[in-house]
Amino acid sequence: MKRNLAFLGLGTMGYPMAGHLARAGHAVAVHNRTAERARRWVEAFGGRATDSPAAAAADAEVVFSCVASDDALREIALGPVGALAAMRPGGTFVDHGTGSPAVARELAVAAADRGLAFLDAPVSGGQSGAEAGTLTVMVGGEPSAYAAIEPLLTVYARKVALLGPPGSGQLTKAVNQICLAGLIQSLAEGLRFAEHAGLDPRRVVEVISKGAAQSWQMDHRAETMLARQFDFGFAVDLMRKDLAIALAEAVRCGAALPVADLVDRFYADVQARGGGRWDTSSLITRLS
Repeated sequence: MKRNLAFLGLGTMGYPMAGHLARAGHAVAVHNRTAERARRWVEAFGGRATDSPAAAAADAEVVFSCVASDDALREIALGPVGALAAMRPGGTFVDHGTGSPAVARELAVAAADRGLAFLDAPVSGGQSGAEAGTLTVMVGGEPSAYAAIEPLLTVYARKVALLGPPGSGQLTKAVNQICLAGLIQSLAEGLRFAEHAGLDPRRVVEVISKGAAQSWQMDHRAETMLARQFDFGFAVDLMRKDLAIALAEAVRCGAALPVADLVDRFYADVQARGGGRWDTSSLITRLS
């Protein structure tokens, strides 16, 4: 059934996600900080571009956002031309960005005060997953609000799950990033060891990727790591932002994250070498 939707933030992830919603037959109004990108999206997918989050949200049943920081989310949701004040009671705001659980809870309260629902729904799967419609979506919020919009999420995701009350999606994304940090560092060390030991690392990966060491990172990043290609994918700057959230939450709840803390410092080294926009697999450059 065709629904009136809005999508705020057409970056690397948001652009294809909003496109999937339009291709599914929904009427999508979009807003992006850079208006030219919104214009290009409309040329590719239809719908309409607006000059503010409020203008996009005014007629929408569900408003999606995918922006890079807590400050950016607050601005598009609560700012002078923010979406929440323009939405009609009964609507739902779904945030797909990665941010702090505290801000997710803050916006859930702000939405409820206006008769709206709020879901924090960060994603995993990267640019390739967004383009292919195979993302994983981790959701925090009220069950009734989640049930009402779950079919929309499955348009660009192969796995969607409600993990608990507001903030639970962001906490789950923190777990995801903690696990990723250790996996990427271990893969980098393994590949570099193979090179030093005189093995053919590509043949090694071909073998061990069929056993217990297999991972998404090995399947999708081993070859590019060996080729020292990093000008794509999830940027180091963004990973450090995400790890900062995880490390801060760990302090709050008393969890020990020694490996995540160490890998975060390794990523700081990559940034210092000018690799802030490199893919996270660039950890291998520290071992050269």
